[in-house]
Amino acid sequence: MLNKVKQKLFGRHGSLLPFAGTRPRVVVLTERIDIGFAQVLPLMQASAIQVRAQPMQSFLAGRKRYAEADAVCVQTRFDLSDAQMHDLLLRIRREWPQRPIAYLDWFAPTDLRYAQVLNQHIAAYVKKQLLADFSGYGKPTIGDTVLTDYYARRFDLTLPERRFPVPADFERKLVLGPGFECSPNTRQFLRNSIEARRGIDLHARFATQGTEWYARMRQECKDEALRLEGKFRVACRGQVPKRQFREELRASKMCFSPFGYGPVCWRDFEAMACGALLLKQDMSYVRLARPFFVPYQTYVPIEWDLSDLAEKVAYYAAHPQEREAIVRNAHTLLWQSLSEKWFLQDMAPLWRLLGLVPQSDALEPAPSRKAA
Repeated sequence: MLNKVKQKLFGRHGSLLPFAGTRPRVVVLTERIDIGFAQVLPLMQASAIQVRAQPMQSFLAGRKRYAEADAVCVQTRFDLSDAQMHDLLLRIRREWPQRPIAYLDWFAPTDLRYAQVLNQHIAAYVKKQLLADFSGYGKPTIGDTVLTDYYARRFDLTLPERRFPVPADFERKLVLGPGFECSPNTRQFLRNSIEARRGIDLHARFATQGTEWYARMRQECKDEALRLEGKFRVACRGQVPKRQFREELRASKMCFSPFGYGPVCWRDFEAMACGALLLKQDMSYVRLARPFFVPYQTYVPIEWDLSDLAEKVAYYAAHPQEREAIVRNAHTLLWQSLSEKWFLQDMAPLWRLLGLVPQSDALEPAPSRKAA
């Protein structure tokens, strides 16, 4: 699946496709990772815009460039210093003077760590999730995010206090865009019907290794799942091959998908795609472009301290009709979110901020044949 995505972005043999015709031209300097592709693919759905992708490393190496682009979208690593980010934007400005720039933030956390350094350079900032209360930005936290702050306090961890300033006018540049739901990985999980025999009560396979706060948080989740083994059939011990993992998930009634380094995880959409009821720590503190996390309609929220996990598992194991209704809502929403119409609706604000399309109704679905 990933190879097909690469072909769509870079051409059949990985070469960079040229622009053609008179439609507005956008080049995307992209990090060649799965979630990076998930952000870029929806940009290619509008027939009114030509989008071409060039790997960031290729650009930095001085290789072939799209000098004739009308706008530039940029993805970067998450570990650049402010000085490195500033220098990169200046280099892009030299290559495409006077062209509007959008920053595509594919990062897991909800923070806006580069808002201050990017503000003078960009016209738009695309992020896959934001804090529901925007006033939460710019405030100090223990560690980088709301999550690190909570778990540092919960586990009495020592982390440096961080504060990422957000300019007063930055909110108007924000566009809520695509994330894991648009990835080739999620699309692959959606290929199969959700009608299946489900002999596993709870699927709870997830990594527990990582930074201290992450490892402690994930281990606590794992321990709570293990405590349910005597009452329910739980898939959570050890590691299994990918094929077995997929088969288990499709055979599971429920899936516990804890937070990762950010609130949204691959597993959330894998569960929705496979027809397993998603159980997850309460997501009300974030918002996405699509309403994927509506309590008791698309997922079941769990307290952050996990105090009600056992109760929720027991309830939905005993109430299959309620469980299946939520599962079908989530699965239908996920299917709909991958439609061209929704892509266009979500991406229209980006094209307007870049000055390429004056009105959203100027955007039409790209034809099914290969775009010019």
